[in-house]
Amino acid sequence: MLVMNTSPERGRSLEEADASTLGPWGTDAAQLWLQTQAGSAETPLLELRGLAAELGVANVHVKDEGQRLGLGSFKALGGAYAVACLVVEEASRRLGRRIGFDELASQEVATVASSMTVACATDGNHGRSVAQGASRVGAKAAIFVHSGVSDERVAAIAHFGAEMIRVDGNYDDSIARAAEVAGERGWIVVSDTSWPGYERIPSLVMQGYTLLVRETLLRLLDPPTHVFLQIGVGGFAAAVAGHMALVLGDRRPTVVVVDPARAACLVESAKAGRPVKVGHGEPTVMAMLECYEPSLVAWRVLSRVADAFMTVDEGDALAAMNRLARPVASDPAIVAGESGGVGLAGFATAMRDPEACRQLRLDEASRVLVINTEGATDPRLYRELVGFDPDQVRMGPQNSRPQHRVDERR
Repeated sequence: MLVMNTSPERGRSLEEADASTLGPWGTDAAQLWLQTQAGSAETPLLELRGLAAELGVANVHVKDEGQRLGLGSFKALGGAYAVACLVVEEASRRLGRRIGFDELASQEVATVASSMTVACATDGNHGRSVAQGASRVGAKAAIFVHSGVSDERVAAIAHFGAEMIRVDGNYDDSIARAAEVAGERGWIVVSDTSWPGYERIPSLVMQGYTLLVRETLLRLLDPPTHVFLQIGVGGFAAAVAGHMALVLGDRRPTVVVVDPARAACLVESAKAGRPVKVGHGEPTVMAMLECYEPSLVAWRVLSRVADAFMTVDEGDALAAMNRLARPVASDPAIVAGESGGVGLAGFATAMRDPEACRQLRLDEASRVLVINTEGATDPRLYRELVGFDPDQVRMGPQNSRPQHRVDERR
C-alpha cells in the first residue's frame, strides 16, 4: 500500500522547536557527546552497485548502523545521548555552573548521576541504549519490556546492570506501565515516543539520530534523490527526514516512510491526516517496528517533510534480510536484523510497481539511500531467518553453508 502525503502541512517549514532540535546546531551538540564515547567510530556507508543494476536505478547506498557504539543499532545514538543530556543538566543545576559532556567522567558529576534513575519501555534496542547510557554515566536504569521481547534481547539490556521489569501485553502496555511506575518512584522517563505534555526528552533522542545523517551526507558525492525509512513510532524517520530538509533545502530527497503492514500506524495516520492509533493484530516479524500509535513530535515533522507512506509484508522484510546477507555481483554482505532492512524492502517493493515508480519518480537516474538500522540483535532468530550465523555473513556467505532452511512464509 502506497499513500501519498496529502496533508495541508506538507512542505511547510518545521516548527521552531523541531528545527532547532533537528538542524545543524542540534547535531553539533550531539557530536560533542559522541566524541566522549568509547567506540565512537563512524559507521560505514556502503554502495550496492549490483542491486542498483538489478533494480534499474543509478545507485543504492546503505548506511550500516549494525555496529554503532557496540550496540548493533542506530538506537545507540538516541537513548544514551538523552541520558547524558539529563545528567549534565541536573549536574549543572546542583553544582551551580555549566557542565559539559567532557565532565561526565568526573567524580562530581558521577555523584549526581548516581542519585538518578532513568526508565523506559522498549522492544529491545532503545532500552539497550538507555541502559548503556546510564551505565556509562553512573546512573541507574529500569527497563520495561513486554511479553514479546525475546530472552536474548532482555539479557543484552540486563548486561548493563539495568533493572528489568516484565509487563504483560504489548509495547503500548509497557509504555503506559513505565510512565506509571516512574511517576510513583520519581524516576525520569527516557522514551523514544512522545505524547501530550511529554516532548522534550523524545526530541533529544531524535537529535542524537541526526548524527548518522550528517555522517552520510558528508560521504556522498551527491545527495540522494530518494530515501526509504522504516518506521515504528516515527522518531527515526522524522529525525532523518527533518535534518535532510533543513540542511539540503530544495535538494532534499523524496522521503518514503515504510510501515509493517501489521502495525501501520503512520500509514493510517497519513490516510486520516492526523495521528491515529491502530488496533493490535497478529505480531510482525519486524519486532522493533511493532508500534500502534505514532509519536506526536514525529508526526508533526513527518506531516511536513515526508512525501509518501507505504507498507511492506512479512515476506518483504525477510527477503530484504536475505538479500543483504547474500549479495549479488561485488556488493558487500550486510548483516541486517528483522527490522534493519525494512527500508530496502520498501524500495524493492516500490520498484516492482510501475504506478508507485511513477508517483515517486523512481527511474534510472534515481540515487537511493536506505539505512540498516540494526544488525543481528537477536543472533538466534537471525540464524533461523537467514540460515547463517551473523559472523558467517560478515566473512562472506559464499564461504559458509546455511545452518537452516530459510522459511519466507512467516
